[in-house]
Amino acid sequence: MNLFDTVSNDIKTAMLAKDKIRLEALRGVKKEFLEAKTAKGAEGELSDEMAVKILQRMVKQRKDSATIYTEQSRPELAEKELAEVAVLEDYLPKQLSPEELEAQIQAIITQTGAGSAKDMGKVMGVATKALAGKTEGRLISETVKRLLSE
Repeated sequence: MNLFDTVSNDIKTAMLAKDKIRLEALRGVKKEFLEAKTAKGAEGELSDEMAVKILQRMVKQRKDSATIYTEQSRPELAEKELAEVAVLEDYLPKQLSPEELEAQIQAIITQTGAGSAKDMGKVMGVATKALAGKTEGRLISETVKRLLSE
């Protein structure tokens, strides 16, 4: 069962359980999935890889919104956004811990033969492909930069 079908089934489960936050978050996910399926060039298909990218984008948007709500003294809205983040993260692959990320990037640096910050582009290309869906691009970039500057 692909991610789209899983989300559709979980919407039904959330309706039966009367779980409003989960239902609202999953409906938003399904809407994004349907938009991606019907977009130009998608050919009516949504790969799990594309679905994970959509989920990551949605998690990032909600975390940003929660930060803004907290800064604006709106804790009730921030809580709602963070609750939706928790729901969305259930559908993402397990994220790498900082130690695992550092170990994998160190292996990529060794593999590519990078020795200085000038080689960051070469390392980032390989690392981004290898770690897609497992961690945020920002964390990959920060770790690569730090390891190459050592």
